[in-house]
Amino acid sequence: MAEYSIGLDLGGTNLRAGAIDKSGKLLEKVSGATPLAAGREPVLDDMVAVISQLRSRCGRDGLAGIGVGVPGFIRLKDGVIGNSNNLAFLENFPIRDELERRLGAQVILENDANSAALGEKWMGAGRKVDDLVLLTLGTGIGGGIISGGKVLHGYLGMAAELGHLTVVPNGNPCGCGNQGCLEKHASALAIVNMARLLGLGENLTAADVYALAKQGNEKAHTVFITMGQALGIGLAMLVNTFNFPLYLLSGGVLAAWDLFAPPMLAEMRRRSYTFRTTDTRVEQATLGNEAGLYGAAYLPWVGR
Repeated sequence: MAEYSIGLDLGGTNLRAGAIDKSGKLLEKVSGATPLAAGREPVLDDMVAVISQLRSRCGRDGLAGIGVGVPGFIRLKDGVIGNSNNLAFLENFPIRDELERRLGAQVILENDANSAALGEKWMGAGRKVDDLVLLTLGTGIGGGIISGGKVLHGYLGMAAELGHLTVVPNGNPCGCGNQGCLEKHASALAIVNMARLLGLGENLTAADVYALAKQGNEKAHTVFITMGQALGIGLAMLVNTFNFPLYLLSGGVLAAWDLFAPPMLAEMRRRSYTFRTTDTRVEQATLGNEAGLYGAAYLPWVGR
């Protein structure tokens, strides 16, 4: 009987892997040493090395499977990353099949935000529900949708690109070709850009803008009101679409929850009858950077 699975989270700058048993206990965790900028072969070698290291420590016979979370659009049927801003060297390369060939074990490929949503459902804030939406608030905004306890993929595996919901019809242009995408109005980068346009500084971080707001800077406070309103519009659309019980937010921007959550929730109440008349919850995710690791490890257990 299988006793554990291995999850690998391939981020924009590094990779981490963990062996986790079916109860959710983390048995071992290792990190890769190769910078992702080194290119495809060194990164693939590092992925195989950390997975092999975990398998050696935990036992080959007890391995249920390997889940790998990666950023970008994934063609699930082919096991190929179709597009990834951070990992262009892996685009249109048969990464799943190559890993299976080198490791001699089943590998399941998944989008990193989907993996994070699955991790929160398994061992995080979503443990008590089978249906949830996760928004990851970082430099951009990613999303994952869990329906019936499994990832909602769409027909090609490209569902839940929630950062590209239109929240401002004639808003800021986005690299996806749209205008007014959620990530252009509610991400960490959006916070920085708004602060710069308001004359608060050229080299600020989102944390810097938050500090200014807490110090009483009205312009900085306005940035978080505007960001919260955009987020509320997007979340209201999701509530009206899915009628799920739980909507989770994760990422470094959560440090400013006290500033953006009130306008976010007010906007949701204004725009969603369902939200204001039911016990639908909007909460902070709890696993932080570990969510993707747990979600990737859960893939062999939950299946497609």
